[in-house]
Amino acid sequence: MIVNTIPQEQPEYPRALVQWLGNNAPAYLSYIGNIEILKQPLLGLFSSVKCPANLILKAHDLSQKLAEAGTPVISGFHSPVEKEMLSVLLQGAGSIAICLARGLEGMRVPSEHHKPLEDGRMVLVSLLGNIIRRPKVEFSYERNRLVAALAERILVLHAEPGGKLESLCLELMGWGKPIYTIKDTSNENLIHLGVLEWKA
Repeated sequence: MIVNTIPQEQPEYPRALVQWLGNNAPAYLSYIGNIEILKQPLLGLFSSVKCPANLILKAHDLSQKLAEAGTPVISGFHSPVEKEMLSVLLQGAGSIAICLARGLEGMRVPSEHHKPLEDGRMVLVSLLGNIIRRPKVEFSYERNRLVAALAERILVLHAEPGGKLESLCLELMGWGKPIYTIKDTSNENLIHLGVLEWKA
């Protein structure tokens, strides 16, 4: 798989990164696949690693609806729930953008990603240089901010109270982007923050 690089100065560079991240926007993006996907109205998906069982079931049902609707999505697809949703979304026809907390050079692309990449319905994105060969926890927050900046709207399936994802939600509330969550007693902390209830 060919790894491409876009400096911030080039017109192909997503201007949303400069708009939302300002001086913290990466100097360049590395990607594999169809970079045009980043121009679509992407739904950003997030979930904490630990997620209640009832929300996992709701996330599965939701991912089936998104797949059937062909909704373009973006996520790190790193937590177990996000990975489960990706496996369902791959069965649909919508575009998928995956942001990684590692460099792309030398990465083994999973076999299930080959066809969607060849079909032009997937792009793998990284803001990290090629030196970083393995996902690192310290880069996951910046990866998540990249996802949020590229997304038109955001759906947080679950954020543990006091966790890093909840902190990110607090930051994103200040951005003014629409942020949603699934109505559930386990998500009362997000509702209290002012996160909207997902209706679709």
